[in-house]
Order: sequence, then structure tokens, then C-alpha cells
Amino acid sequence: MAETEILKCIGCGAPLQAEDPNAPGYVPEHNLYREDVICKRCFRLKNYNEVQDVGLDSEDFLKLLNGLADRSGIVVNVVDVFDFEGSFINAIKRIVGNKKIILVANKVDLLPKQINKRRVKEWLKKTARKYGLEADDVVLISAEKNEGIEDLLNSINTLRNSEDVYIVGTTNVGKSTLINKLIERSVGEKDVVTTSRFPGTTLDMIDIPLDDTSFMYDTPGVIQEHQMTHYVTENELKTIMPKKEVKQRIYQLNEGQTLFFGGLARIDYLSGGKRPLVCYFSNELNIHRTKTENANELWRNQLGAVLAPPNNPEHFDLKNVKAVRLETGKEKRDVMISGLGFITIDEGAKVIIRVPKNVDVVLRNSIM
Repeated sequence: MAETEILKCIGCGAPLQAEDPNAPGYVPEHNLYREDVICKRCFRLKNYNEVQDVGLDSEDFLKLLNGLADRSGIVVNVVDVFDFEGSFINAIKRIVGNKKIILVANKVDLLPKQINKRRVKEWLKKTARKYGLEADDVVLISAEKNEGIEDLLNSINTLRNSEDVYIVGTTNVGKSTLINKLIERSVGEKDVVTTSRFPGTTLDMIDIPLDDTSFMYDTPGVIQEHQMTHYVTENELKTIMPKKEVKQRIYQLNEGQTLFFGGLARIDYLSGGKRPLVCYFSNELNIHRTKTENANELWRNQLGAVLAPPNNPEHFDLKNVKAVRLETGKEKRDVMISGLGFITIDEGAKVIIRVPKNVDVVLRNSIM
């Protein structure tokens, strides 16, 4: 074996090493030169759904992607349709250059069944365009449910012209699960990429042959530090990330009332008359209504109890919360809390959203 050859984990792409058990790519020395080796981290993840800390920050992830603009090929940009703003990479055009782009909205199975999917596709096109991305195609899929995979393969084969395919997305969008489905359909192998609901699973580009001359590359998941998912524990993440169709929860609110989303965020309804607030969050996440005048005291005294997650109030600093004042204007809007969920509100309402300072809040045209 040549000295320059770098052995990589087939699960996450990290260079294999036998020196540091806590660093990416660790494998016991006696396994180091076997075929199809996965590192300790991927082994624990695959067999026990146990996650070890990722050794790369968001800056490192973006560095790994920076050379993409100079390569030939097409890009499949995977987003979470339930958390579009949270999972959209603002630097996507800079990262991929002028390549053809397929915008893939995963987790469509989480949206309520009554939603019009044609309307969702149009909404995605318009919203992506607003952020500077003109997609060559938009495909709705559920990698978990195996929905839309054939449509995506057809789109890839139409656009790629025998070139390479790069799968790009943030953590938690289901990118690795999607790649496993694509591999199963086009190559015939299963589970060659690490999959998990936890952030930062895929560490380096993994190449999967498509034919004699081209490859499909699974690129690192970019960490979006403005998503709520990066400020909760693993157990709390299981609560806030939807696993099945989200049921809309409707609350008739009077002015001066507040809704808490666990203890992670809240919305204070200021003015606009009695009206419904339609909430789209994980079915496992508790939503609690109270009077706004009592909300601060309730947050202090019931954090981690009635208002959970967080499950441990010491993990959530109420002094590190920001207040975002919003007005819906003259049309129905969604108030999007990045990495958590969204609230649909009719026109003419004024609200305040309170979230951790690093978490984004977006007022957008309603997807519903």
C-alpha cells in the first residue's frame, strides 16, 4: 500500500486512525486495514443509535465544500420542507458556482395531508428565488417513506449528462437517508452511508460510482448555527424533531395571551382581535397557553417542568433570550422558528416571538 493512500471510513468519510479514540475516524488498530471499515463513531451510531461528538465546526464543514464550484457536475440541494429557512444554505450559489441545481424538499410526509403539494412546489420555487437560487427543478420527496425517489432519479438523469452528482444540504435534512435510497435504486447496495437524526453525521465527501466515469458525492452536512436543533440535548432533539405527519394545533387567542413551545420559545399575541393561531410543531412538543402578564414568571418557575424541553433548566439561560416583534400585514403569514416549527397567522396581527439569541425567526408568505 502506498504511503500516500488515505483510508477512510465508509460511513462518514473521516480518515481512519488508531491513535485517538475521541477523534473522528477512530478504529482499533487490528481493524484498520480490513475492507469496508467503519469507524467507532459510525459503528455505535449504526448499531446502537448512539452519537459521539462531531470534531468539525461549521467553518470546517464549509471549507470542505469550497472546492465544489470548480468541479464539473450537477448539484442536488436537499432542504427540509418543514424547516425550509432553517435548512437553506444562503451561500449555496457561491459554493456550487453555475452548476445546474435540483432543489429537493425532503420530509414532505411531515406536512398535513390536506396540503396542496403543487402549491408547495410553487412556494419553494418562489422562496428559493427570493434567496437567490434559481432551481432547474424542484422535487418533493420523503426519503424515509421512499416517496418521490423515482421522480428525483429521473430529474438527475435528465440533467446530469453523464456528469458527477453532488448531494448538498445542512445537517438533519435527511441527506444520508436519501443517498441510501438513491444507491439502492441505482447501484443496488444498501446502507453504505451513515444515517442519523443527529446533527453533523457526515464528515467528508463519500463517492459512490454511478457508472464507469461518474460518481455521486455525499458532501458534509453544513451546520446551521441559527437552528434550535443545535441548542438542545440528544433526548430533547427527539422531542422537537417531527417523526410523523404533523397535526395542526389551533389555538383561539385573545390579545394579551401567550403560547409556549415547551420552554424553548414563546409567542406573545399583542393585537389584532380574537383570532386562531395555527401551530405546526412536532406532535411530541408540548404547547402551553397562558396570559402574557403571567408568562415571565411561568417561564422562570416552570422551565424544565410544565415548560419542557429543556428537560434541565440549567441548560437554558433566560437572560440569553431575544424578543422579535412582527406584524403580519395584509396577508396570511407564517412565523418560522428555525429548527423548531412555525405558526400560521392571518393578516392584521402583531406578535412578539421570544427565542434564544442565536436562533433565527423569519416572517414569510404562508406555505399553507
